[in-house]
Amino acid sequence: MARTAADAVRRIGIRLSALAQDGLTFAADAYDLDRYRQLSRLAAELLAAISGRPAAELAVELGRDSGYATPKVDVRGVIFDDQERVLLMRERTDGLWSLPGGWADPGDPPSVAVTREILEETGHHSSAVKLIACWDREVQQNPPPLPVHVYKLFFLCRSDGAQQPPAALETLDVGWFSLDALPPLSLGRVNHRQLERSLAHHRDPSLPTEFD
Repeated sequence: MARTAADAVRRIGIRLSALAQDGLTFAADAYDLDRYRQLSRLAAELLAAISGRPAAELAVELGRDSGYATPKVDVRGVIFDDQERVLLMRERTDGLWSLPGGWADPGDPPSVAVTREILEETGHHSSAVKLIACWDREVQQNPPPLPVHVYKLFFLCRSDGAQQPPAALETLDVGWFSLDALPPLSLGRVNHRQLERSLAHHRDPSLPTEFD
């Protein structure tokens, strides 16, 4: 199947899953609830057919959310030093390098979520300076394709100089890197273009926030 066709099928599967979740949230009739459960299973089977992952595994992943279906929010914090080196952390999950960040938790403003992630994953205390971008993960082509829709919020942040050991549970290493000498990136979390755009905003904070 061509990439464009596979992407279209995946988008349909994600949308079907969201419709099923909304139906299970608001429907009261037992027959309607059964139809929405069937729709949810069909969405998982459709996504399994194009991803190669087991339908049962995808059904569990899709079933973690409840209530009205909305995109998930991933926050990423970007800190540059005076030499325009970016602060990266090495992920324990895949051994690759990424901007500190992760899923935003309910109850946290985005700026609090991102500075907490920076502290936990790098040990740097920081403050959020500017929202660089609200990017659609699919439009940005961060691999691999996921069975959920994701918005990626990138924040330009500033270290306040205080530092503590990072959380060993998530982080293998921490380092500063120039963009022309980057280590292997965890591309599902951050890609080269996103780092280049972040550097542009570091150099000129008056640039408008990016949306796509």
